[in-house]
This record gives sequence, C-alpha cells and structure tokens, in this order.
Amino acid sequence: MRVVIEGRDLPGAEFCDADGSRLGEVHVGIQIRRDPCDLVRGDAESARWELDVSVVAGDDGDVDFRGPAVQGRRGDRFLYLTWGSVDGDGAFDMFRRAKLMLSRIDPELVLAAESGGRPLVARVVLTDEYGGPRCARVDPPALEWSLG
Repeated sequence: MRVVIEGRDLPGAEFCDADGSRLGEVHVGIQIRRDPCDLVRGDAESARWELDVSVVAGDDGDVDFRGPAVQGRRGDRFLYLTWGSVDGDGAFDMFRRAKLMLSRIDPELVLAAESGGRPLVARVVLTDEYGGPRCARVDPPALEWSLG
C-alpha cells in the first residue's frame, strides 16, 4: 500500500528549545530504519513524503504493518517524522520526533486503500501549539487519515 504524508504549517528553519538553546537549519524527514530521509527545510511551504507499507491482515480482523519506515511492536506500529539541525557538512543532528500511529487508523480505511489501489494519505500540521516542531504522538486534529 502506498502511504502519502502531506505536511503543512511548518515551524521555520530556526527553533529555540525549552532549555534556551537555539537550533538553526531545522529540517524534517521521514525516518527509514534509523536514518532520516527526504529532508525538507523547516521553513518550506509544505512537505510531502511517499512510501510503501505492507499490510498484513490477521485472522481476527486486525491489520499489521511492515516496511523499512514502520517502527514499533505489533499492535503499536507507527511512522516517525524526525526533526533535526543540518550542519554545513550535511550531518543531521536529531532533536525531536513525531509519531504517526498506524495502529490507530480505522482498519476499514486501511483495507479500502490496499484493495482499491488508492494511497492512504496523512495530512499533518507540523507546528505544535507552542510554535515549535510537532513531536510525540500526533493525534487529531493535527493528523487526519483519508483515501487519496
């Protein structure tokens, strides 16, 4: 199944952390295994990632997810959006991550996407209530899942 993540309302390329440290060259990317991929600057107008996720249907009607970007244990799977600063040499120093919980998507929506050949689309607001990069588990209204 194809998963499309559409990010909007990015927080900017500079961020002042709670401890007062100032971070520049802020970027966000999808985490594949342990690595940030497809980085987008924090001051971009929008962000978009596309990836393949395998869906495994259980006998009990539950669905499970597999793939290089899928994190977590069975029954608690998620995708990470990882935030970090990029230095002059291109090195990424992660400081936050946001979890898009796959296990919280309506199983009927997942099966409709898979069987209908349509992508599953996540629309995510990437700035939190304090003006910083969104982190931790992302729930509605900051995240909406639908068929593409």
